Amino acid sequence: MYNKLEDMDFKDKKVIMRADYNVPIKDGKITDDSRIQKTLPTIKYLLENNASQIILMSHLGKPKGEIKKDLSLEPVSKRIREIVNEKVYFEQGLIREIDKLPEAKIIVLENTRFDPGEKQNDPLYAQNMASFADIFVLDAFGASHRKHASVTGIMQHLPACAGKLMQKELEIIGKVVKNPKKPFIAIIGGAKADKIDVIKNLLPKVDSLIIGGILANTFLKAKGVDIKGSKYDQDTLDVADEIIEVGGSKILLPEDVIAAGSFLKDAEYKTVSLDEIPQDWLILDIGPETIAKYKEQLKDSNTITWGGPIGVFEWENFSRGTKEIAEFIAESDAVSVICGGDSGAAVNRYGLEDKMTHVSTGGGASLHMLSGKKLPGQKALEENYEKYRE
Repeated sequence: MYNKLEDMDFKDKKVIMRADYNVPIKDGKITDDSRIQKTLPTIKYLLENNASQIILMSHLGKPKGEIKKDLSLEPVSKRIREIVNEKVYFEQGLIREIDKLPEAKIIVLENTRFDPGEKQNDPLYAQNMASFADIFVLDAFGASHRKHASVTGIMQHLPACAGKLMQKELEIIGKVVKNPKKPFIAIIGGAKADKIDVIKNLLPKVDSLIIGGILANTFLKAKGVDIKGSKYDQDTLDVADEIIEVGGSKILLPEDVIAAGSFLKDAEYKTVSLDEIPQDWLILDIGPETIAKYKEQLKDSNTITWGGPIGVFEWENFSRGTKEIAEFIAESDAVSVICGGDSGAAVNRYGLEDKMTHVSTGGGASLHMLSGKKLPGQKALEENYEKYRE
């Protein structure tokens, strides 16, 4: 149990809100403002419910506790000013050094990670943040798997609630984890070995588990397939072997692949079966037979969750698997939950976001939930609810 916006009285209250404005910026301009757009329902709710002040804070990039001008949130402040019909003040000073904020309706604070106290979850740094406001709103799902001062630490000092975006993410992904409508199919791809925990947690719940990307290479190697020069994760080979044994026919792996002579976007490539991969070549995508097999499995599903691309989708020659599966899911009647990160980037690249049920704003956070773990931000909200309930 945690507080939602509707549970709080914001009238004449100062609100500090943690958002996820970790947006791409080039030459001082934001190239994709979707993360800003997705926090607007919460900001508008606070304005409509007469909050006296809205203080927005976020991290941007990885400044490692140092001030880096190219990672300033000033461009974010300018973009918010363009979107909302209110004056927006950008506070250039570091949070720890601010004694008092101006009486502006909306204030954007500087990058929380300019101070090492953010990632260290420094209690004094969290107390500094809390001193500006009466209520804390957590709307940064994409950062909620971090035990940082602006995510969890601040909730030691203020009553808190989840924003609209945070609530939506928790409810939709939570339902996929706990009570998906069957048949339920998960697609897990990409490169990171940490998705092994996701596979372990989902395996008993899914009807089928499609594996792609470098992760598929690891599983193929565990099965004894000679993947030649392809990348794989040595540390998870034994675990992959155990999962194959337990999962049996639930687990779907590539049968044909697009192999390339080198890891370059314009490398020589060809479609081959698994036993025809040339010496030292690399698997960079799935082949047409595998695409057809995956589509056949997906066509009768009622719930699909997808975390991690199937091939090197950023390169045209190796994007077919990811693109065709994304388009197939978009046309499906199934509940489709895309778990952020590269999967979300792929869906956006093909203009399919509006055709999916939900595209998560947090790759790491959504995978954290899919692996069966409670987010630190979620846990802190629940503890805060108990603390301030009376």
